[in-house]
Formats: sequence, structure tokens, C-alpha cells
Amino acid sequence: MLVALAGGVGGAKLAQGLMLAGAEGSSTEYSRTDPAQVDPSVPELSVVVNTADDFEIVGLRISPDLDTVLYTLAGIANPETGWGVAGDSFASLDMLGRYGADTWFRLGDRDFATHILRTQRLREGRTLTAITAELAAALGVGPRVLPMTDDSVATVVETPAGNLAFQDYFVRRHQTDEVRGVRFAGIESAGIPAGVVAAIRSADLIVLCPSNPIVSIGPILAVPGMVERLRAAAAPKVAVSPIVGGRALKGPADRMLASLGHEVSPLGVARLYRGLVQGMVIDMVDADRRGAIEELGMRVLVTTAVMGGPEDRRRLAAEVIDFGHTLT
Repeated sequence: MLVALAGGVGGAKLAQGLMLAGAEGSSTEYSRTDPAQVDPSVPELSVVVNTADDFEIVGLRISPDLDTVLYTLAGIANPETGWGVAGDSFASLDMLGRYGADTWFRLGDRDFATHILRTQRLREGRTLTAITAELAAALGVGPRVLPMTDDSVATVVETPAGNLAFQDYFVRRHQTDEVRGVRFAGIESAGIPAGVVAAIRSADLIVLCPSNPIVSIGPILAVPGMVERLRAAAAPKVAVSPIVGGRALKGPADRMLASLGHEVSPLGVARLYRGLVQGMVIDMVDADRRGAIEELGMRVLVTTAVMGGPEDRRRLAAEVIDFGHTLT
């Protein structure tokens, strides 16, 4: 069984690859976990997703990373942006703008349906985990998509202009502010959902997807008790670098790493994951960092880590799975 930690477009792409590779199998024996320790209710792939990006707009609860993962696994994500629904229209947003509402966060009409239903279910008292399972089933998504927590957590970005809510920094202000610090408001009281606990316990491989290590993977690891559970799990842990050739494949990870004093390279990412993962996957253009990463106590797979379409994602995922199982 696979567990992936993910956030953003890069994480969603590899999660889709893991789904495809898991369905087709890889060249290595897939499950090595003691059957007595496996929870039969856990599917072959569980994706634990960052929810610290969640926020409210026009009275609706928006979960950007959860939706990006859901839409990607369902095969309906916009291929041009990686987020939103392919072919969506924006009539509702245009009407909101006509009424004078601020429309800086682009929500499509079909995307609105997701947020409306999620908000309604939350007001009925259902958990985000249960709601996400309902949405996934309706979209025909086989893997279990799990929020990192059912509690409210919000990423706050510290900049020279003051503290910014993550989506203000990321979308409204186009990631132009220098990041001087990041904190997760409410994280100290966040709990780990039972489904996440079961998935980690049943895993025979845990993959940290090529997501921003500061604001996508970082919040997941910051949930109290999460790192301890991951370390205690018998499954090997592999991280895929989101930095290739000194740049982020998507988003502001490279600028964040630099402004927070980290090396903008797979080595810089590996240092953040030191003590947690046993393996690191890096792109061939960064092969010169292999020795330094191995000095941290990690094994390294050098491959083509940049993903294109679904077949390319499946290829990388199969390599990650095979590599991960050599770490046992």
C-alpha cells in the first residue's frame, strides 16, 4: 500500500502517477507489509493532502490543494493550469464581478459546485474527511484522498508588507513579496484524522511528492504527532525533489527556500527532510548533488523527474515505487 503526502499541482501529478502505477503494478513486488498489520479498509493508494491553504471567499469554504488532487485523480483537471476543472466557464464569477465583488480568486462554475456542497456539508456538522470521501466517490476517484486534519489551520506568510494569508500572497499578490517567515495558525490544536493514522500504519511505502516543502509538505509534517507517526512507520520513505536545476517546477518554492536561508537545490530540500526519509529522487540535471545528499544518510535515485502527461507521471511513479522498495 502506498501513502503519498501532497499539495499543489506537482503533488497532484505524482499522485496520479502513483494511482496509475499502482493499478498496473511495477517491476518490484508491490506489498511487503506484514499482512497482519494491514488495515483491509485502506485502499492501495492514500493521498494525505495539505489543508493549510484552505480559506473562505463569498461565504464558501475553498480547499485548493484537496480539489487539485481530486480533479487530477478524476482526470478532469484543467491541463493548462493544473488546477480547476477542464473546460469550465466563469459566468458566476463574472456576475459576482458585476455586483462589485472582488474576483481575484478565479472560480469556475463547476468548481463552484464543489465549494457550495463542501460548505453546506460543513455547516451540517460533517468532517472535512467525510466530505472529501463523498466528493471523491462522486468523481469516481479510487484512491483515498485524506485531509491532513479536520481542524482549521491557516498558512500565514510573513513579508515586508506584513503578515499575509497564504492565498493573498500566492494568488492576489502573485507571489511577489519576499518571504521572511511562515507559520501555521491553529496547527498546535490540529488532530490527525483516523484515516490518516490507518493509512500510515498500513503503508509499505510513503512518498513525499514534489510539492513545496515549506507550505505544502511543511503543514502536513507540522500537525502534532505526524512526524512521530511517520518515523515510527516501518515503511520506507522517499521524497521527490520539487527543485530542478535551481528552480521550482511550479510555484514559489525556489524563492521561498532562498529567502528563508535554504539552498535552492535538491540538497536544500533533502536537508529539510533529513531524519525522516531514507531516499531522495532528483533530476539528472542535479546529479552533481548526489554525493552531498548521500552524506546526509539518504540513498539517491537520479532520473528524469520532470513530469508531462499521465504516461510520464506513471513512469516516474513506477521508478519511485521500485526505488522505495530497495530501501527496506
